[in-house]
Amino acid sequence: MLLAAGCGGGGDKESATTASSPTTTSSSGRPALDPAKTYTVTLKTNQGTFAFDLNVKDSPNTTASFASLVEKGFFDGLTFHRIVPGFVIQGGDPKGDGTGGPGYTTVDPPPSDAKYTKGVVAMAKTQNEPPGTAGSQFFVVTGADIGLPPDYALLGEVSSGMDVVDKIGNLGDPATEQPTKRVVIEKATISES
Repeated sequence: MLLAAGCGGGGDKESATTASSPTTTSSSGRPALDPAKTYTVTLKTNQGTFAFDLNVKDSPNTTASFASLVEKGFFDGLTFHRIVPGFVIQGGDPKGDGTGGPGYTTVDPPPSDAKYTKGVVAMAKTQNEPPGTAGSQFFVVTGADIGLPPDYALLGEVSSGMDVVDKIGNLGDPATEQPTKRVVIEKATISES
């Protein structure tokens, strides 16, 4: 599917892991997040700040990995390299061209009824990777329902700053899917409650 391929960029992989129920660590070897808590990632960008709550229930390996990357400062200074108005904004690539990643992948196949509607945050993958494969590239849905199949690990949902996501979403060239203005993640942080 052409739309699915466009979300690509699993990146440089050293090893792949498989999904399992978390105990004290996820199958990625990173500390599992407590499904009874709410974890909120806040992205301060040069266009404003938005936040999203992690979907630990559906994606324990993906969220543990993402939280670990945030804590290490992995996303600080990275850009939204792909902006498609009315579709998605995509970031999290250290190479900035859709081909980079953290050097490993995790897998959390999404539920068969997963919908990618406005405000949903999910992980990008290449068309050839199994459903739910994730590295560091993520996208935020800016369209009402972009009609993607349930192939992308669910990372979370925007909890504040959707106006900022919409602002970023308008900074893309629909023909090239490239940003018309550089959008930088100045700082990513995570909190729990």
